[in-house]
Amino acid sequence: MDLKYKWATEDIYKDLNAWEEDFKKIAKPDFSVFRGKLGSVKGFSECAEKQEEYEKVLEKLSVYAYMKHDENTKDSVYDALLNRVNSVAVKFSAETSFVIPELISLDKSVLESYIKDPALSDYDYFLKCVLKNKEHFLSEGEERLLSMSAEALSSFKDVFTKIDNADLPITHFTHNGVKYPLTHGTYGVYMQNPDRALRKKAFKTYYKAYISLINSISATYYGSVKSDVFYAKAKKYPSALAAAMAGEDVDVKVYKNLISSVHTALPLLHDYMAEKKKALKLDKMYMFDAYVPTVENADIKLEYDKAYELVVKGLSVLGKEYAGLLNKAHDERWLDVYESDGKRSGAYSIAVYGVHPFVLLNYQKTTHDVFTIAHEMGHSIHSYFSNRTQSYAKADYKIFVAEVASTVNEVLLCRYLIENEKDIKLKKYLLSYLMEMIRTTLFRQTQFAEFEEKVHSLVEKGVPLNKDNMSKIYLSLNKKYYGKAIVSGGEIKYEWARIPHFYRAFYVYKYATGIISALAIADRILTEGEPAVQDYFKFLSSGGSDGPVELLKIAGVDLTTEKPFTGAFRVFGDALEKFKAL
Repeated sequence: MDLKYKWATEDIYKDLNAWEEDFKKIAKPDFSVFRGKLGSVKGFSECAEKQEEYEKVLEKLSVYAYMKHDENTKDSVYDALLNRVNSVAVKFSAETSFVIPELISLDKSVLESYIKDPALSDYDYFLKCVLKNKEHFLSEGEERLLSMSAEALSSFKDVFTKIDNADLPITHFTHNGVKYPLTHGTYGVYMQNPDRALRKKAFKTYYKAYISLINSISATYYGSVKSDVFYAKAKKYPSALAAAMAGEDVDVKVYKNLISSVHTALPLLHDYMAEKKKALKLDKMYMFDAYVPTVENADIKLEYDKAYELVVKGLSVLGKEYAGLLNKAHDERWLDVYESDGKRSGAYSIAVYGVHPFVLLNYQKTTHDVFTIAHEMGHSIHSYFSNRTQSYAKADYKIFVAEVASTVNEVLLCRYLIENEKDIKLKKYLLSYLMEMIRTTLFRQTQFAEFEEKVHSLVEKGVPLNKDNMSKIYLSLNKKYYGKAIVSGGEIKYEWARIPHFYRAFYVYKYATGIISALAIADRILTEGEPAVQDYFKFLSSGGSDGPVELLKIAGVDLTTEKPFTGAFRVFGDALEKFKAL
Protein backbone atom coordinates (compact mmCIF):
# COMPACT_ATOMS: atom_id res chain seq x y z
CA MET A 1 0.00 0.00 0.00
CA ASP A 2 1.27 3.46 -0.91
CA LEU A 3 2.58 5.26 2.18
CA LYS A 4 0.45 8.31 1.44
CA TYR A 5 -2.63 6.28 2.38
CA LYS A 6 -1.22 5.32 5.80
CA TRP A 7 -1.51 7.65 8.78
CA ALA A 8 1.68 9.28 10.02
CA THR A 9 2.01 7.75 13.48
CA GLU A 10 5.57 9.07 13.51
CA ASP A 11 4.04 12.51 14.15
CA ILE A 12 3.38 11.21 17.67
CA TYR A 13 6.47 9.03 18.18
CA LYS A 14 9.14 8.34 15.58
CA ASP A 15 9.57 4.78 16.85
CA LEU A 16 9.07 2.42 19.80
CA ASN A 17 12.20 3.67 21.53
CA ALA A 18 10.74 7.17 21.73
CA TRP A 19 7.51 5.68 23.11
CA GLU A 20 9.49 3.78 25.75
CA GLU A 21 11.33 6.95 26.81
CA ASP A 22 8.05 8.73 27.49
CA PHE A 23 6.64 5.66 29.19
CA LYS A 24 9.47 5.72 31.73
CA LYS A 25 8.45 9.26 32.72
CA ILE A 26 4.98 8.22 33.82
CA ALA A 27 5.46 4.56 34.78
CA LYS A 28 5.31 5.31 38.51
CA PRO A 29 2.78 8.07 39.15
CA ASP A 30 3.21 9.75 42.54
CA PHE A 31 0.94 12.57 43.68
CA SER A 32 1.27 12.02 47.44
CA VAL A 33 2.94 15.41 47.93
CA PHE A 34 -0.37 17.12 47.14
CA ARG A 35 -2.49 15.23 49.64
CA GLY A 36 -4.11 17.55 52.15
CA LYS A 37 -3.03 20.66 50.25
CA LEU A 38 -5.96 21.30 47.93
CA GLY A 39 -7.53 23.71 50.41
CA SER A 40 -5.39 26.54 49.06
CA VAL A 41 -5.33 28.06 45.59
CA LYS A 42 -1.61 27.34 45.35
CA GLY A 43 -1.96 23.70 46.38
CA PHE A 44 -4.83 23.01 44.00
CA SER A 45 -3.18 24.86 41.12
CA GLU A 46 0.12 22.98 41.45
CA CYS A 47 -1.64 19.63 41.69
CA ALA A 48 -3.81 20.38 38.65
CA GLU A 49 -0.81 21.49 36.60
CA LYS A 50 1.13 18.31 37.41
CA GLN A 51 -1.90 16.20 36.51
CA GLU A 52 -2.08 17.98 33.15
CA GLU A 53 1.59 17.34 32.41
CA TYR A 54 1.13 13.68 33.25
CA GLU A 55 -2.10 13.33 31.27
CA LYS A 56 -0.58 14.88 28.15
CA VAL A 57 2.14 12.22 28.09
CA LEU A 58 -0.33 9.48 28.97
CA GLU A 59 -2.59 10.59 26.12
CA LYS A 60 0.25 10.45 23.59
CA LEU A 61 1.31 7.01 24.78
CA SER A 62 -2.24 5.71 24.78
CA VAL A 63 -3.25 7.08 21.37
CA TYR A 64 -0.09 5.79 19.71
CA ALA A 65 -0.53 2.31 21.17
CA TYR A 66 -4.23 2.33 20.29
CA MET A 67 -3.59 3.36 16.68
CA LYS A 68 -0.77 0.87 16.15
CA HIS A 69 -2.93 -1.86 17.68
CA ASP A 70 -5.79 -1.02 15.30
CA GLU A 71 -3.51 -1.17 12.27
CA ASN A 72 -3.29 -4.91 12.97
CA THR A 73 -5.31 -6.36 15.83
CA LYS A 74 -3.45 -9.66 15.36
CA ASP A 75 -0.09 -8.10 16.32
CA SER A 76 0.65 -8.97 19.96
CA VAL A 77 3.42 -6.34 20.22
CA TYR A 78 0.96 -3.46 20.28
CA ASP A 79 -1.47 -5.47 22.36
CA ALA A 80 1.24 -5.49 25.01
CA LEU A 81 1.85 -1.75 24.66
CA LEU A 82 -1.83 -1.04 25.01
CA ASN A 83 -2.08 -3.22 28.11
CA ARG A 84 0.92 -1.51 29.69
CA VAL A 85 -0.36 2.00 29.14
CA ASN A 86 -3.85 1.01 30.31
CA SER A 87 -2.33 -0.42 33.46
CA VAL A 88 -0.45 2.81 34.17
CA ALA A 89 -3.61 4.80 33.48
CA VAL A 90 -5.36 2.79 36.19
CA LYS A 91 -2.47 3.47 38.59
CA PHE A 92 -2.63 7.17 37.77
CA SER A 93 -6.38 7.17 38.38
CA ALA A 94 -5.87 5.45 41.73
CA GLU A 95 -3.00 7.76 42.67
CA THR A 96 -5.11 10.86 42.05
CA SER A 97 -8.30 9.44 43.53
CA PHE A 98 -7.85 11.71 46.56
CA VAL A 99 -8.42 14.86 44.48
CA ILE A 100 -12.19 14.76 44.13
CA PRO A 101 -12.92 13.67 47.74
CA GLU A 102 -10.60 16.37 49.06
CA LEU A 103 -12.26 19.01 46.93
CA ILE A 104 -15.67 17.74 47.99
CA SER A 105 -14.67 18.10 51.65
CA LEU A 106 -14.00 21.82 51.18
CA ASP A 107 -16.67 24.32 52.15
CA LYS A 108 -19.00 25.37 49.38
CA SER A 109 -17.74 28.94 49.73
CA VAL A 110 -14.14 27.80 49.08
CA LEU A 111 -15.11 25.98 45.90
CA GLU A 112 -17.14 28.96 44.75
CA SER A 113 -14.13 31.23 45.34
CA TYR A 114 -11.97 28.85 43.27
CA ILE A 115 -14.51 29.02 40.46
CA LYS A 116 -14.36 32.82 40.47
CA ASP A 117 -10.55 33.05 40.78
CA PRO A 118 -8.99 34.20 37.45
CA ALA A 119 -5.85 32.18 38.24
CA LEU A 120 -7.96 28.99 38.14
CA SER A 121 -10.04 29.91 35.09
CA ASP A 122 -8.86 26.78 33.23
CA TYR A 123 -10.62 24.66 35.86
CA ASP A 124 -13.80 26.65 36.53
CA TYR A 125 -16.11 24.32 34.60
CA PHE A 126 -14.51 21.25 36.18
CA LEU A 127 -15.07 22.75 39.63
CA LYS A 128 -18.68 23.60 38.78
CA CYS A 129 -19.27 19.96 37.90
CA VAL A 130 -17.62 18.83 41.14
CA LEU A 131 -19.95 21.07 43.10
CA LYS A 132 -22.98 19.94 41.08
CA ASN A 133 -22.31 16.21 41.61
CA LYS A 134 -21.11 16.42 45.20
CA GLU A 135 -23.56 13.82 46.50
CA HIS A 136 -22.22 11.18 44.09
CA PHE A 137 -18.59 11.38 45.13
CA LEU A 138 -17.43 8.84 47.70
CA SER A 139 -14.75 8.78 50.35
CA GLU A 140 -11.11 8.72 49.29
CA GLY A 141 -10.77 5.00 50.07
CA GLU A 142 -13.92 4.13 48.16
CA GLU A 143 -12.91 6.24 45.15
CA ARG A 144 -9.50 4.61 45.16
CA LEU A 145 -11.05 1.14 45.25
CA LEU A 146 -13.33 1.96 42.33
CA SER A 147 -10.37 3.29 40.35
CA MET A 148 -8.41 0.11 41.03
CA SER A 149 -11.34 -2.04 39.90
CA ALA A 150 -11.59 -0.27 36.54
CA GLU A 151 -9.00 -2.41 34.77
CA ALA A 152 -10.74 -5.66 35.73
CA LEU A 153 -14.26 -4.41 34.98
CA SER A 154 -13.56 -2.64 31.70
CA SER A 155 -12.26 -5.62 29.74
CA PHE A 156 -15.58 -6.59 28.14
CA LYS A 157 -15.09 -4.19 25.25
CA ASP A 158 -11.64 -5.67 24.60
CA VAL A 159 -13.08 -9.19 24.62
CA PHE A 160 -15.77 -8.23 22.11
CA THR A 161 -13.19 -6.46 19.93
CA LYS A 162 -11.17 -9.68 19.74
CA ILE A 163 -14.28 -11.72 18.93
CA ASP A 164 -15.45 -9.20 16.33
CA ASN A 165 -12.15 -8.57 14.58
CA ALA A 166 -9.99 -11.65 15.11
CA ASP A 167 -12.13 -14.69 16.00
CA LEU A 168 -15.37 -14.24 14.06
CA PRO A 169 -15.62 -17.29 11.75
CA ILE A 170 -16.21 -15.50 8.45
CA THR A 171 -13.95 -15.38 5.41
CA HIS A 172 -16.20 -15.63 2.38
CA PHE A 173 -19.49 -16.88 0.97
CA THR A 174 -20.27 -18.53 -2.36
CA HIS A 175 -22.90 -17.20 -4.73
CA ASN A 176 -23.55 -18.68 -8.18
CA GLY A 177 -20.28 -20.59 -7.94
CA VAL A 178 -18.24 -17.46 -7.15
CA LYS A 179 -16.42 -16.88 -3.86
CA TYR A 180 -17.00 -13.43 -2.33
CA PRO A 181 -14.70 -12.22 0.50
CA LEU A 182 -16.77 -11.31 3.56
CA THR A 183 -15.46 -8.78 6.07
CA HIS A 184 -17.06 -5.99 8.10
CA GLY A 185 -16.18 -3.61 5.29
CA THR A 186 -17.43 -5.71 2.38
CA TYR A 187 -20.62 -6.65 4.23
CA GLY A 188 -21.81 -3.05 4.03
CA VAL A 189 -21.06 -3.05 0.31
CA TYR A 190 -23.01 -6.28 -0.28
CA MET A 191 -26.05 -4.90 1.56
CA GLN A 192 -26.27 -2.23 -1.15
CA ASN A 193 -25.83 -4.67 -4.03
CA PRO A 194 -28.80 -4.80 -6.46
CA ASP A 195 -28.54 -8.62 -6.63
CA ARG A 196 -31.07 -9.62 -3.99
CA ALA A 197 -29.94 -13.24 -3.81
CA LEU A 198 -26.38 -12.08 -3.17
CA ARG A 199 -27.56 -9.69 -0.42
CA LYS A 200 -29.49 -12.49 1.25
CA LYS A 201 -26.52 -14.88 1.13
CA ALA A 202 -24.15 -12.25 2.54
CA PHE A 203 -26.65 -11.34 5.27
CA LYS A 204 -27.24 -14.91 6.37
CA THR A 205 -23.54 -15.85 6.26
CA TYR A 206 -22.59 -12.75 8.26
CA TYR A 207 -25.20 -13.35 10.95
CA LYS A 208 -24.46 -17.08 11.06
CA ALA A 209 -20.98 -16.18 12.31
CA TYR A 210 -22.39 -14.11 15.18
CA ILE A 211 -25.03 -16.72 16.01
CA SER A 212 -22.30 -19.38 16.24
CA LEU A 213 -20.72 -17.31 19.05
CA ILE A 214 -23.96 -15.96 20.52
CA ASN A 215 -23.49 -17.52 23.96
CA SER A 216 -20.03 -15.98 24.34
CA ILE A 217 -21.21 -12.62 23.03
CA SER A 218 -24.28 -12.69 25.32
CA ALA A 219 -22.13 -13.39 28.37
CA THR A 220 -19.69 -10.65 27.35
CA TYR A 221 -22.38 -8.01 26.91
CA TYR A 222 -24.16 -9.08 30.10
CA GLY A 223 -20.86 -8.57 31.94
CA SER A 224 -20.53 -5.11 30.41
CA VAL A 225 -24.04 -4.12 31.50
CA LYS A 226 -23.46 -5.48 35.01
CA SER A 227 -20.32 -3.37 35.20
CA ASP A 228 -22.32 -0.25 34.22
CA VAL A 229 -24.94 -1.00 36.85
CA PHE A 230 -22.31 -1.68 39.53
CA TYR A 231 -20.61 1.67 39.05
CA ALA A 232 -23.93 3.52 39.01
CA LYS A 233 -25.00 1.93 42.29
CA ALA A 234 -21.60 2.52 43.86
CA LYS A 235 -21.84 6.20 42.94
CA LYS A 236 -25.41 6.45 44.31
CA TYR A 237 -27.10 7.17 40.99
CA PRO A 238 -30.68 5.97 40.49
CA SER A 239 -29.69 4.16 37.28
CA ALA A 240 -26.82 3.48 34.91
CA LEU A 241 -28.48 5.88 32.47
CA ALA A 242 -28.49 8.65 35.09
CA ALA A 243 -24.81 8.00 35.83
CA ALA A 244 -23.87 8.17 32.14
CA MET A 245 -25.84 11.37 31.58
CA ALA A 246 -24.34 13.02 34.68
CA GLY A 247 -20.91 12.28 33.31
CA GLU A 248 -21.89 14.31 30.25
CA ASP A 249 -23.60 17.07 32.28
CA VAL A 250 -26.82 16.41 30.35
CA ASP A 251 -30.23 15.95 31.93
CA VAL A 252 -31.81 12.48 31.61
CA LYS A 253 -34.84 14.28 30.20
CA VAL A 254 -32.95 14.76 26.92
CA TYR A 255 -32.65 10.97 26.52
CA LYS A 256 -36.30 10.41 27.41
CA ASN A 257 -37.44 13.26 25.15
CA LEU A 258 -35.49 11.82 22.24
CA ILE A 259 -37.17 8.42 22.51
CA SER A 260 -40.66 9.85 23.03
CA SER A 261 -40.21 12.33 20.15
CA VAL A 262 -39.06 9.58 17.79
CA HIS A 263 -42.04 7.45 18.80
CA THR A 264 -44.36 10.21 17.57
CA ALA A 265 -42.51 10.27 14.25
CA LEU A 266 -42.51 6.50 13.64
CA PRO A 267 -45.49 6.71 11.23
CA LEU A 268 -43.22 8.85 9.02
CA LEU A 269 -40.58 6.09 9.08
CA HIS A 270 -43.25 3.48 8.32
CA ASP A 271 -44.37 5.60 5.34
CA TYR A 272 -40.78 5.77 4.10
CA MET A 273 -40.25 2.02 4.39
CA ALA A 274 -43.51 1.40 2.50
CA GLU A 275 -42.38 3.81 -0.22
CA LYS A 276 -39.02 2.08 -0.43
CA LYS A 277 -40.69 -1.32 -0.71
CA LYS A 278 -42.82 0.06 -3.53
CA ALA A 279 -39.81 1.61 -5.31
CA LEU A 280 -37.91 -1.69 -5.08
CA LYS A 281 -40.98 -3.55 -6.41
CA LEU A 282 -40.92 -6.14 -3.62
CA ASP A 283 -43.82 -8.32 -2.49
CA LYS A 284 -42.05 -8.86 0.82
CA MET A 285 -39.28 -6.68 2.19
CA TYR A 286 -36.65 -8.07 4.59
CA MET A 287 -33.90 -6.38 6.58
CA PHE A 288 -31.32 -7.37 3.97
CA ASP A 289 -33.31 -5.15 1.60
CA ALA A 290 -33.26 -2.13 3.93
CA TYR A 291 -29.96 -0.70 2.74
CA VAL A 292 -30.12 -1.24 -1.00
CA PRO A 293 -30.49 2.04 -2.92
CA THR A 294 -33.97 2.69 -4.26
CA VAL A 295 -32.41 3.98 -7.47
CA GLU A 296 -30.20 1.48 -9.29
CA ASN A 297 -26.82 2.34 -10.82
CA ALA A 298 -26.72 5.80 -9.27
CA ASP A 299 -24.20 5.20 -6.51
CA ILE A 300 -21.23 7.59 -6.31
CA LYS A 301 -18.28 5.29 -7.02
CA LEU A 302 -15.06 7.27 -6.73
CA GLU A 303 -11.43 6.51 -6.06
CA TYR A 304 -10.41 7.80 -2.65
CA ASP A 305 -8.57 10.94 -3.81
CA LYS A 306 -11.47 12.01 -6.04
CA ALA A 307 -13.90 11.33 -3.21
CA TYR A 308 -11.84 13.53 -0.91
CA GLU A 309 -11.86 16.34 -3.49
CA LEU A 310 -15.64 16.09 -3.67
CA VAL A 311 -15.90 16.38 0.12
CA VAL A 312 -13.76 19.54 0.10
CA LYS A 313 -15.93 21.05 -2.62
CA GLY A 314 -19.16 20.06 -0.90
CA LEU A 315 -18.09 21.77 2.32
CA SER A 316 -16.94 24.97 0.59
CA VAL A 317 -19.79 26.88 2.25
CA LEU A 318 -17.70 26.70 5.45
CA GLY A 319 -15.02 28.92 3.91
CA LYS A 320 -11.36 28.87 2.94
CA GLU A 321 -9.98 28.16 6.40
CA TYR A 322 -12.02 24.96 6.71
CA ALA A 323 -11.07 23.84 3.18
CA GLY A 324 -7.41 24.51 3.97
CA LEU A 325 -7.56 22.26 7.02
CA LEU A 326 -9.17 19.47 4.98
CA ASN A 327 -6.39 19.67 2.41
CA LYS A 328 -3.74 19.78 5.12
CA ALA A 329 -5.14 16.57 6.63
CA HIS A 330 -5.07 14.84 3.25
CA ASP A 331 -1.57 15.96 2.30
CA GLU A 332 0.04 15.42 5.70
CA ARG A 333 -1.32 11.88 6.22
CA TRP A 334 -3.80 12.32 9.03
CA LEU A 335 -5.80 9.41 7.53
CA ASP A 336 -5.31 5.65 7.33
CA VAL A 337 -7.43 4.87 4.30
CA TYR A 338 -7.79 1.25 3.19
CA GLU A 339 -8.84 -2.06 4.73
CA SER A 340 -6.03 -4.54 5.42
CA ASP A 341 -5.62 -7.91 7.13
CA GLY A 342 -6.24 -7.62 10.86
CA LYS A 343 -7.06 -3.93 10.71
CA ARG A 344 -9.87 -2.77 12.97
CA SER A 345 -13.20 -2.45 11.19
CA GLY A 346 -15.22 0.72 10.85
CA ALA A 347 -13.98 4.28 11.09
CA TYR A 348 -13.10 6.78 13.79
CA SER A 349 -11.26 10.01 14.54
CA ILE A 350 -8.83 10.34 17.44
CA ALA A 351 -6.95 13.42 18.60
CA VAL A 352 -3.62 14.13 20.32
CA TYR A 353 -3.27 17.49 22.05
CA GLY A 354 -0.23 19.30 20.68
CA VAL A 355 0.01 17.11 17.58
CA HIS A 356 -3.08 16.83 15.32
CA PRO A 357 -6.08 14.50 14.93
CA PHE A 358 -5.98 11.19 13.03
CA VAL A 359 -8.66 9.28 11.12
CA LEU A 360 -9.06 5.54 10.57
CA LEU A 361 -11.05 4.53 7.48
CA ASN A 362 -11.71 1.29 5.63
CA TYR A 363 -12.53 3.02 2.35
CA GLN A 364 -14.63 1.34 -0.31
CA LYS A 365 -15.93 3.00 -3.50
CA THR A 366 -19.46 3.71 -2.26
CA THR A 367 -21.50 6.80 -1.53
CA HIS A 368 -21.53 5.79 2.13
CA ASP A 369 -17.74 5.85 2.29
CA VAL A 370 -17.59 9.27 0.64
CA PHE A 371 -19.80 10.55 3.42
CA THR A 372 -17.68 8.70 5.99
CA ILE A 373 -14.72 10.87 4.94
CA ALA A 374 -16.80 13.98 5.56
CA HIS A 375 -18.08 12.56 8.85
CA GLU A 376 -14.71 11.63 10.35
CA MET A 377 -13.07 14.85 9.18
CA GLY A 378 -15.85 16.71 10.97
CA HIS A 379 -14.70 15.05 14.17
CA SER A 380 -11.07 15.84 13.44
CA ILE A 381 -11.53 19.51 12.66
CA HIS A 382 -13.74 19.90 15.73
CA SER A 383 -10.82 18.52 17.76
CA TYR A 384 -8.36 20.71 15.85
CA PHE A 385 -10.31 23.91 16.63
CA SER A 386 -10.83 22.97 20.28
CA ASN A 387 -7.20 21.98 20.86
CA ARG A 388 -5.95 25.12 19.13
CA THR A 389 -8.21 27.45 21.10
CA GLN A 390 -8.64 25.92 24.56
CA SER A 391 -6.22 25.03 27.31
CA TYR A 392 -5.65 21.31 27.83
CA ALA A 393 -8.08 21.29 30.76
CA LYS A 394 -10.91 22.58 28.54
CA ALA A 395 -9.99 21.19 25.13
CA ASP A 396 -11.72 17.82 25.38
CA TYR A 397 -15.38 18.26 24.45
CA LYS A 398 -18.11 16.03 25.83
CA ILE A 399 -19.17 12.99 23.84
CA PHE A 400 -22.66 14.51 23.72
CA VAL A 401 -21.50 17.07 21.15
CA ALA A 402 -18.91 14.79 19.53
CA GLU A 403 -21.26 13.74 16.70
CA VAL A 404 -22.49 17.23 15.85
CA ALA A 405 -19.61 18.48 13.69
CA SER A 406 -19.30 15.17 11.88
CA THR A 407 -22.98 15.14 10.99
CA VAL A 408 -23.01 18.82 9.98
CA ASN A 409 -20.45 17.83 7.35
CA GLU A 410 -22.63 14.98 6.09
CA VAL A 411 -25.75 17.15 5.90
CA LEU A 412 -23.95 20.00 4.13
CA LEU A 413 -22.36 17.61 1.64
CA CYS A 414 -25.65 15.90 0.89
CA ARG A 415 -27.56 19.15 0.45
CA TYR A 416 -24.79 20.46 -1.82
CA LEU A 417 -25.01 17.39 -4.01
CA ILE A 418 -28.82 17.49 -4.19
CA GLU A 419 -28.83 21.21 -5.01
CA ASN A 420 -26.26 20.92 -7.80
CA GLU A 421 -27.34 17.66 -9.41
CA LYS A 422 -29.16 18.03 -12.74
CA ASP A 423 -29.70 14.35 -13.45
CA ILE A 424 -33.16 13.40 -12.13
CA LYS A 425 -32.15 9.83 -11.42
CA LEU A 426 -29.12 10.83 -9.36
CA LYS A 427 -31.08 13.58 -7.58
CA LYS A 428 -33.66 10.99 -6.57
CA TYR A 429 -30.83 8.77 -5.34
CA LEU A 430 -29.37 11.61 -3.27
CA LEU A 431 -32.75 12.39 -1.71
CA SER A 432 -32.94 8.73 -0.83
CA TYR A 433 -29.46 8.94 0.64
CA LEU A 434 -30.47 11.91 2.82
CA MET A 435 -33.48 9.96 4.08
CA GLU A 436 -31.28 6.94 4.74
CA MET A 437 -28.86 9.15 6.66
CA ILE A 438 -31.70 10.32 8.88
CA ARG A 439 -33.15 6.82 9.15
CA THR A 440 -29.88 5.24 10.21
CA THR A 441 -28.55 8.10 12.35
CA LEU A 442 -31.74 9.35 13.97
CA PHE A 443 -34.27 6.51 13.95
CA ARG A 444 -31.90 3.51 14.08
CA GLN A 445 -29.63 4.94 16.76
CA THR A 446 -32.67 5.81 18.86
CA GLN A 447 -33.79 2.20 18.47
CA PHE A 448 -30.36 1.18 19.78
CA ALA A 449 -30.69 3.69 22.61
CA GLU A 450 -34.06 2.28 23.61
CA PHE A 451 -32.60 -1.23 23.59
CA GLU A 452 -29.77 -0.14 25.88
CA GLU A 453 -32.21 1.48 28.29
CA LYS A 454 -34.37 -1.64 28.42
CA VAL A 455 -31.56 -4.16 29.02
CA HIS A 456 -29.89 -2.00 31.68
CA SER A 457 -33.25 -1.60 33.36
CA LEU A 458 -33.67 -5.40 33.47
CA VAL A 459 -30.30 -5.87 35.18
CA GLU A 460 -31.10 -3.09 37.64
CA LYS A 461 -34.21 -5.08 38.56
CA GLY A 462 -32.13 -8.20 39.12
CA VAL A 463 -33.07 -9.97 35.88
CA PRO A 464 -30.11 -11.76 34.20
CA LEU A 465 -29.53 -11.11 30.51
CA ASN A 466 -29.23 -13.95 28.03
CA LYS A 467 -29.44 -14.45 24.29
CA ASP A 468 -33.18 -15.11 24.47
CA ASN A 469 -34.46 -12.10 26.42
CA MET A 470 -32.11 -9.67 24.65
CA SER A 471 -33.11 -11.00 21.23
CA LYS A 472 -36.80 -10.83 22.17
CA ILE A 473 -36.46 -7.17 23.21
CA TYR A 474 -34.53 -6.32 20.06
CA LEU A 475 -36.99 -8.04 17.73
CA SER A 476 -39.90 -6.24 19.37
CA LEU A 477 -38.20 -2.89 18.87
CA ASN A 478 -37.34 -3.68 15.26
CA LYS A 479 -41.00 -4.40 14.53
CA LYS A 480 -42.07 -1.22 16.32
CA TYR A 481 -39.63 1.01 14.46
CA TYR A 482 -39.97 -0.40 10.94
CA GLY A 483 -43.66 -1.23 10.88
CA LYS A 484 -45.58 -3.62 8.64
CA ALA A 485 -43.73 -2.82 5.42
CA ILE A 486 -40.76 -4.93 6.47
CA VAL A 487 -40.54 -8.51 7.75
CA SER A 488 -38.76 -8.32 11.13
CA GLY A 489 -37.88 -11.93 11.77
CA GLY A 490 -35.06 -14.43 11.58
CA GLU A 491 -31.50 -13.27 12.03
CA ILE A 492 -32.24 -9.58 12.69
CA LYS A 493 -33.17 -10.32 16.29
CA TYR A 494 -29.45 -10.91 16.87
CA GLU A 495 -28.37 -7.54 15.49
CA TRP A 496 -27.63 -6.27 19.03
CA ALA A 497 -24.82 -8.86 19.20
CA ARG A 498 -22.74 -7.13 16.52
CA ILE A 499 -22.90 -3.49 17.72
CA PRO A 500 -19.52 -2.50 19.24
CA HIS A 501 -20.86 0.82 20.53
CA PHE A 502 -22.99 -1.03 23.09
CA TYR A 503 -19.80 -1.60 25.07
CA ARG A 504 -19.67 2.15 25.61
CA ALA A 505 -22.97 2.42 27.42
CA PHE A 506 -25.47 5.10 26.40
CA TYR A 507 -23.27 6.44 23.65
CA VAL A 508 -25.37 5.80 20.55
CA TYR A 509 -28.19 8.21 21.43
CA LYS A 510 -25.71 11.03 20.83
CA TYR A 511 -25.71 10.14 17.13
CA ALA A 512 -29.43 10.93 17.13
CA THR A 513 -29.17 14.20 19.08
CA GLY A 514 -26.13 14.95 16.94
CA ILE A 515 -28.02 14.77 13.64
CA ILE A 516 -30.90 16.77 15.12
CA SER A 517 -28.41 19.51 16.07
CA ALA A 518 -26.57 19.17 12.77
CA LEU A 519 -29.70 19.60 10.67
CA ALA A 520 -30.45 22.84 12.55
CA ILE A 521 -26.89 24.17 12.22
CA ALA A 522 -26.64 23.27 8.52
CA ASP A 523 -29.95 24.96 7.79
CA ARG A 524 -28.79 28.12 9.55
CA ILE A 525 -25.45 28.14 7.68
CA LEU A 526 -27.19 27.73 4.32
CA THR A 527 -29.76 30.45 5.02
CA GLU A 528 -27.73 33.01 7.02
CA GLY A 529 -24.23 32.52 5.62
CA GLU A 530 -21.13 33.99 7.25
CA PRO A 531 -22.63 34.99 10.64
CA ALA A 532 -23.85 31.42 11.14
CA VAL A 533 -20.48 30.03 10.02
CA GLN A 534 -18.66 32.20 12.56
CA ASP A 535 -21.04 31.11 15.34
CA TYR A 536 -20.43 27.52 14.31
CA PHE A 537 -16.66 28.02 14.48
CA LYS A 538 -17.08 29.48 17.98
CA PHE A 539 -18.90 26.32 18.94
CA LEU A 540 -16.15 24.16 17.40
CA SER A 541 -13.58 26.16 19.37
CA SER A 542 -15.42 25.91 22.68
CA GLY A 543 -14.11 22.44 23.59
CA GLY A 544 -15.38 21.44 27.01
CA SER A 545 -15.59 24.94 28.46
CA ASP A 546 -19.24 24.57 29.52
CA GLY A 547 -22.11 22.08 29.55
CA PRO A 548 -22.72 20.62 26.05
CA VAL A 549 -26.36 21.69 25.89
CA GLU A 550 -25.24 25.26 26.66
CA LEU A 551 -22.42 25.14 24.10
CA LEU A 552 -24.82 24.09 21.33
CA LYS A 553 -26.77 27.28 21.95
CA ILE A 554 -23.70 29.18 20.65
CA ALA A 555 -24.41 27.62 17.26
CA GLY A 556 -28.13 28.38 17.54
CA VAL A 557 -29.43 24.99 18.74
CA ASP A 558 -31.50 24.71 21.91
CA LEU A 559 -32.25 21.06 22.72
CA THR A 560 -34.38 22.08 25.69
CA THR A 561 -37.07 23.10 23.17
CA GLU A 562 -39.08 21.11 20.64
CA LYS A 563 -37.86 23.17 17.68
CA PRO A 564 -34.80 21.12 16.65
CA PHE A 565 -36.68 17.82 17.02
CA THR A 566 -39.65 18.86 14.89
CA GLY A 567 -37.26 20.48 12.41
CA ALA A 568 -35.41 17.20 11.88
CA PHE A 569 -38.61 15.28 11.19
CA ARG A 570 -39.72 18.03 8.81
CA VAL A 571 -36.51 17.66 6.76
CA PHE A 572 -37.16 13.90 6.55
CA GLY A 573 -40.78 14.45 5.53
CA ASP A 574 -39.89 17.09 2.93
CA ALA A 575 -37.28 14.81 1.37
CA LEU A 576 -39.82 11.98 1.23
CA GLU A 577 -42.37 14.17 -0.55
CA LYS A 578 -39.77 15.36 -3.09
CA PHE A 579 -38.72 11.75 -3.63
CA LYS A 580 -42.32 10.72 -4.31
CA ALA A 581 -42.79 13.65 -6.71
CA LEU A 582 -39.70 12.69 -8.73
